Amino acid sequence: MEKFKDKTLTPDERARDLLGRMTLSEKILQLSTQIIFDVFGDEYANKRDFRLGSFRNPGHFMHWKNKKTSAPSEVAHFINEDVRKSVEASRFGIPPIENGEALHGAQWGMATCFPQPIALAATFDKELVSGVARIIGKEVAAAGVRQVFAPVVNVSRDCRWGRTMETFGEDVLLCSDMGEAMCRGFQNSGVIASPKHFVDNYADGGRDSNESHSSWRTLYEVYLPPFKRCFQRGGAMSVMAAYNAVDGVPCSCSRKLLTGILRKEWGFDGFVVSDYNGVRDVCNAHQIADSEAKATAMCIKAGLDAPLPDSCEKNVLEAIEKGYLTESDVDRAAERILKAKFAVGLFDDPYADEDKIDGLIRCEAHKKAALHAARQCLVLLKNDGVLPLDKSAVKTLGVFGKGADIVPVGDNYSGPYQGWRADDAYTPLGYLKAFFGGDVRIITGTDDQIPQLAPNCDVCLYFTKMLEGEGRDRCNIRLSGEKRTSDIKNAGGMIVDQAKAESGADQESAIVAMAKANRSCAVILLNGAPIDMTGWIEDVPAVLEAWYPGEQGAQAICEALFGLIDPCGKTPMSFPKSVGQLPLYYSFKPSGRGYHYNENDGKPLFEFGFGLSYTQFRIDNVSCFAHDDGLTVEYDIVNTGNRDGAEVVQIYMQSRNCGVVRPVSELKAYRKTRLHPGEKKRVAIKLDSEAFSYYDEALDYGMFDGDHTVMLGVSCSKILQTFEVSVRDGRLYVG
Repeated sequence: MEKFKDKTLTPDERARDLLGRMTLSEKILQLSTQIIFDVFGDEYANKRDFRLGSFRNPGHFMHWKNKKTSAPSEVAHFINEDVRKSVEASRFGIPPIENGEALHGAQWGMATCFPQPIALAATFDKELVSGVARIIGKEVAAAGVRQVFAPVVNVSRDCRWGRTMETFGEDVLLCSDMGEAMCRGFQNSGVIASPKHFVDNYADGGRDSNESHSSWRTLYEVYLPPFKRCFQRGGAMSVMAAYNAVDGVPCSCSRKLLTGILRKEWGFDGFVVSDYNGVRDVCNAHQIADSEAKATAMCIKAGLDAPLPDSCEKNVLEAIEKGYLTESDVDRAAERILKAKFAVGLFDDPYADEDKIDGLIRCEAHKKAALHAARQCLVLLKNDGVLPLDKSAVKTLGVFGKGADIVPVGDNYSGPYQGWRADDAYTPLGYLKAFFGGDVRIITGTDDQIPQLAPNCDVCLYFTKMLEGEGRDRCNIRLSGEKRTSDIKNAGGMIVDQAKAESGADQESAIVAMAKANRSCAVILLNGAPIDMTGWIEDVPAVLEAWYPGEQGAQAICEALFGLIDPCGKTPMSFPKSVGQLPLYYSFKPSGRGYHYNENDGKPLFEFGFGLSYTQFRIDNVSCFAHDDGLTVEYDIVNTGNRDGAEVVQIYMQSRNCGVVRPVSELKAYRKTRLHPGEKKRVAIKLDSEAFSYYDEALDYGMFDGDHTVMLGVSCSKILQTFEVSVRDGRLYVG
């Protein structure tokens, strides 16, 4: 038996043995990938190259031109056949990596659809997010998909970036925790996690994939840590390089990023994929190579292994012929990919179980988990006594806004190519009708009908709608007042006018009109990033931030509005008062003057970590003590209200005398505690040495000397207790 078939050997040993048996051409094919949209057409039949190492799984596109949704078992069968033909096309029976997206659900069809990542971040619950990722991983692997281009761990500090909904918000620790949790969940399910986009994937004004202006200090302090956690603690075996350039070099061919930091500093031993056409654009968009062959060579030498989404065979062979690449460069990349295939068991068990998948996908347990996640992500931003609503007191309910009759999953990476849908998933309006069961008159109408309809209702609800997502960066952050469309195309790196606008509803005016016509009203935000609410926030008594809460989100929203659950989410981003404050984030560094404008005091409308509740909590008996490897903060928390609820206690730190400027505040730890009315718990939160570590002037990392104020609160602005802590010669001292 060949050594590479011996299951008792390590993935490294098996990969090295197999690599030694392969021809140069066979190795190059392992670096090559393919994507085909029309999987039922001539393109798949005539152009699918089964020799290639990776393939964008066909399940994503099986629904593209079909009105009928393919059953999970049909998807698994199609992918199994694709794998079988690939194994047969290889001398050594090498299976391909069937890859795809899984941002908040397995994107090969109508799998369980969870809240968007920005909403998951609002839960401040790492274990919940890890559990969500485990389910997504199971549903991904059940169809035979073994690599996902997720999670997005870019720190979003400008909500004009259209892809903010894909992220976990503005905070380094929260993004690191959530990214680690998702990677761990994917990898534990036998799926290769590929956090993206490495690194600093947006630029001034929230423009996607534009050149990074961040210094190396900012990269090390803010944008790199979430990736590091994904690899070192989350176990991610792959990473996707970003489109943009850092320090003048495109990320796809940055030796400093892909070899220096990723492999030498962090010890990453997985494989690197490009974003789609990212290698080609080293030549075409960035224009630092005069041919695609040279661009391919630059990327592979820098540490990139698999150029997505097309075969690189022609370019690699040309690069070798012209001396840009050597066979040892190809060996290095091919070995990394082969090792990953062995590590996730692809060689030993490459096929999905077609008989079991239908009973797994969107099973009751998975839908229940989606409902739990949706309940935990809701953030109550404002409540002047209107919420929770009394179901028995409502006889006529007004439901308005374009978001009311849309399943609240968000447009971005939700379901297969044409969007997620399911017969048993409700829109907010649909669930409200089921909730009342015909006992209440529900009035709907267009925005311009609100002044006439709202006065006749006991309660009015307005559900917003936003146009945002990949390729939809925004120059303002108000509620969409126009219907906008855009043509997303590669313009060779140039800025072009792609937007087209049609006149449409003015949501802000409609909200103000509703509030004037009926004071018993609430606005439910369905969005993926903070918005400017200053035009209407003073007029409405209640605002619930629901984000895009997923397939079960309509039920969670209804339950929160009528007091069946307590909203317990917290804002993972600062909500600005206006676009002029952007970029706005709480963890800024001190200035010689200040941060206000003539028009406002510089403070956000809602700060990071903010969220109201229907119940009340008291935190007291706070204590703090140092030990050999960190600091422990203890406190009593009591639910003093009359409802079940949860509070997120947050530990921040302000540092000085460190030799380098530190942020005015940084989140260092947090703990979500659920309590029944009158219940009391003693909670301990440990801060390890990393909480007191930073990069010094030479960008060396460690627990250097400094003085720190440790702050316990329930948001970055609402601090309840502080302690003074110092570090001297690697030891912590309290007081």
